Amino acid sequence: MNEFRVLYKSSSNVVYRCIYHVVWTPKYRRPVLVEGVDERLKTILAELAVESGCDLMALEVMPDHVHLLVQVDPQFGIHRFIKLAKGRSSRLLRTEFGWLKSRLPTLWTNSYFCATVGGAPLEIVKQYVESQKNV
Repeated sequence: MNEFRVLYKSSSNVVYRCIYHVVWTPKYRRPVLVEGVDERLKTILAELAVESGCDLMALEVMPDHVHLLVQVDPQFGIHRFIKLAKGRSSRLLRTEFGWLKSRLPTLWTNSYFCATVGGAPLEIVKQYVESQKNV
């Protein structure tokens, strides 16, 4: 993952600092993000972040949900990033881990939680996401 940054970013025509805390779950909140699925999911999300020009600041995969802290270009959009992340990871994980197909009709629910973190101290949100395994 990229080094933790609080800097403004810029593209050809916009300067931004759009950082989001995102959470989503497998269908029926089943605890299927285990036995290597969690590590592969982290790799897929890190690759997607680089490919889409987003900064993945923190990521934690629990058996039944995913937390991430990500900075996204507003012209790319957080919804587009999440749609790509859930779609690509579902396709790859269900191909690579065949037992997921027999446990769930689809890997992810259609919904997700998303909140900007502009009002909270960023270090606190980052610590929260990273401490999820310890709770």
